[in-house]
Formats: sequence, C-alpha cells, structure tokens
Amino acid sequence: MKTDVEELTPTRVKLTVEVPFDELKPNLDKAYKEISQQVRIKGFRPGKVPAPLIDKYVGRGAVLQEAVNDALPELYGRAVEESEIFVLGQPDVEVTELEDGTQFAFTAEVDIRPKFEVPDYDGLEVVVEDAEVTDEQVEETIGNLRERFASLTGAERAAEEGDFATIDLVARIDGEEIEDASTTGYSYEVGSNSAIEGLDEAITGLAAGEDKTFTGTLVGGERAGEEAEITVTVQSVKVKNLPDLDDEFAQLASEFDTIEELREDVRVRLGRQVKLQQLSEARDKALEALLEKVDIPLPEKVVEEEISRRNQQLEQQLQMAGMSKDDYLEEEEKTAEEFDAEVADAARLAVKGGFVLDQLAVQEELGVENEELSEYVVSQAMQMGVQPQQLAEYLTQNNQLPAIVSEVLRSKALNLVVEHVTVKDESGNEIDVDAVQRELNGETVQAEDAETEVETEAEAGAQDETPEETAEAAAEETPAAEAADEQDAKSKDA
Repeated sequence: MKTDVEELTPTRVKLTVEVPFDELKPNLDKAYKEISQQVRIKGFRPGKVPAPLIDKYVGRGAVLQEAVNDALPELYGRAVEESEIFVLGQPDVEVTELEDGTQFAFTAEVDIRPKFEVPDYDGLEVVVEDAEVTDEQVEETIGNLRERFASLTGAERAAEEGDFATIDLVARIDGEEIEDASTTGYSYEVGSNSAIEGLDEAITGLAAGEDKTFTGTLVGGERAGEEAEITVTVQSVKVKNLPDLDDEFAQLASEFDTIEELREDVRVRLGRQVKLQQLSEARDKALEALLEKVDIPLPEKVVEEEISRRNQQLEQQLQMAGMSKDDYLEEEEKTAEEFDAEVADAARLAVKGGFVLDQLAVQEELGVENEELSEYVVSQAMQMGVQPQQLAEYLTQNNQLPAIVSEVLRSKALNLVVEHVTVKDESGNEIDVDAVQRELNGETVQAEDAETEVETEAEAGAQDETPEETAEAAAEETPAAEAADEQDAKSKDA
C-alpha cells in the first residue's frame, strides 16, 4: 500500500492511498460469503452459491462495492498510522480508482491537529486569590446551617416577606384552566422570587383564606412563555423561627458540644475549601499562561462542533430551569451577539488547550497506567453516586475508554506545567502547590465533607446556584475543564 499526504491547510490534509488489488482478496471472499447468504438461487442452499453464479445474477460490481466498503476502515487506519498524523473527526472518503484485478485507490480528506512544539514553560508565574477565611464567611456559613434547622409556626396575620405561605395556584388562558400550571398545597417562601413573576407581590398582604388574581408569564409546561390569568389562594401563613446560636444549637447541628468548637470547625473546613479553590485556579491560570506562549491554527470544523456542544448544553440547562434564552440574556444584560462571541472565544480556547496538552504529553513521553485509570473511574463514580464497577462497564460498552485515557493524560500534562510554574497569592506569598495538595489529600477532604452535616460556604453556594449561574457556565468553561473533550482523540475509523 502506498500513501501520499498533501497538506491542504495547516489543519487539514488529503491522503491519497493506492492499494494492490491482491490486498482486497480477504474482503472479496467475505463479500461473496455474505452475499451468498442473502441470494436465493434454485439448486443451492443459502451460503453455498458459487462465486461465478453470484457474479452472473448479482453482478461483480456489487461484490466489489461490498468488499471496498469492508476494507476502507482498516486501510484508512493503516494510512493514518503510516503517515504519523493526528486526525480529528471523520474523513471525507472518495474512491478514485477501482479496476477489477489490478488497482484500487481512494482519497481521504480529514482535519488534523497542527504540528507544533510546546515552548519551555519554566519560569511562568501566576497569581491566585488569597486563601483567606474571614469572620464574616464563618458567620455566613453558620447562618446557612442555622437556616436548615429553622422551624415554622403558624401566624394569624397577612403574609410578609420571609414568611412561608401554603398556597393554591390556578392558571387560566382565555378562561380555560391550564392543568400543568396549576397546583395545590404548595409551600412558598414569600419574597424568594423563585416562581412566576408577580407571585410575590400578589401573596404579600394576603391572609389565610384570601386570594388574588394577577397576570403572569408561565415558566413551565406545554404553555410555557404564554401569559395567563393566575389566581393565588393562601391556605396558611407560617413564620420562620431560627434557633439561637448557643451550645444547644451546636449539639443539635453537629458533633460538637459548644458553639465555639463549631465555629472553629467551620473555619477549618472553609480553609480547606479556599485552598482547593487556589489549586484549581492555579491549574487554570497555568494553562492560560502556557497558551499565551503558543500560536497555532485551529480547525474551524472542530471549533464549530465545540461551539455547538456548548450551545446545546446551555439549551438543556435553560430548559431544565424553565427559562428561555431571551430571558437568560436579559438577566445577564447581554446581547445575543455578545453571548455568541463569548461562546466562540471560550470554544477556541478549549480546543487550543486540548491540543497543547496533547502535544506536551507526547513531548514529555507521558503515559497512563491501569492504576491511574482505576483511580479516575473510582473518583468519577463517587461524584456520580454510582458503583465504580457499574461506571467501568458503561465506559467499556460505550467505547469511552479512549476518551478517559485522553482525559487522564491531559491532566498529567497539566500537572507537569503546574509543577514548573511559580504560584503566588495576591499578597505576594509563594504557594507550594505540592505541599498544599499533600496536606489536603492527607486530610481526606472529600470523604469528610461528604459525611459532615456542616455546609461550607462553597457547598452552600453550589446547592443554591441559580439557573442563570448554571447556564453561564456554558459560555465560560475554562480550558482546563475542557481539556478532556473527546473530539480531538485520534481516530482510525473511516
């Protein structure tokens, strides 16, 4: 087999492959056998029809086409391997020559990762936020915990902001009740602005047994986005009572005997969280600093696919949140053009980051051990709340292991960059990333945080993340978070 490589652009090549016809013999034999199973010729059982009769009744051309289709994936894979190129996505294949008994040739145009060398990254310096825990943060975290142990008592008065009202909602459009937008016995916090716009204003001032009708835009169901006449009826009003911040509360909400012990534990846990955030920020900024030193062309098709993936992710998140994209853009005070530009920039940065980490792994001759794959699967399974064996089986059955290998390899490459970067906080203190990581690992942060009932500020923030903040992530994912994208994994399939 002979392969010529023509560079169409720095990120796209055309392979011209010539194959001696004799190499198609196994594929021809297979084609005859499969066609023999399908045809029905008097006097011959299925699978026993001789090749000459198949040529006569089915046609030699059909056999050749079947053989070529069967041979192309393997031949293309061999051509890629021999050419030592890093292909991206599926090729555009065209059979250019098929002379029975003499010659077979085809071309394949495909995007490739550009060829480049990662420059020296020694001496890079990045600045991260201070790992400071303030008294205000401690009190805010304890306040969040206090909210969890609040109690509700009935109030014989009209609803006010901060109260919890049990309500019935009936939505009508043109006088017809919309069943999937109506509900009964719904507990709602007045002033939370977490439901239909206008509901808080309507409830405020209503006592048990009173109702009010207002016009609002439905946010869910089949009629989402349409205006409806909504009647809210208050069944009861309850006041939230917070427990006193004393030793009794500490014993109720934690394993500690005194409120001061609880405060100190919260401070320690917040300290771990800010250190984790520092490490994450150091990784992101180290990669950003490295990318600034690299100027490479990017395949437009790969970038477009990444943009499409991000937009699909946003649409799914907004749909789950009951929001439209127009609502989201209005909330963020952005135009569609501004948002699209942000997504495109983030997509290009993500693709570039993946290329750079891939090349760095090659230059540094990094590899992935089975133990590292197992650790990754176990870690992901814990985060997803499934058994590691169950996740491993899923990844294997869905051919996701190559993508996992790529992800682990890129993570190792990024770790290598971080090791060579000087990390300082905003106060000018140099941070020993390895020492901080060892400290956190030694304290088994994830296991302890999963078991404790004390929420840190970061954990509370994650649980209280608004739909707008969730959707925003679709436009602002960091290159490090995107470094494991599968789209640029090396493919040998046609």
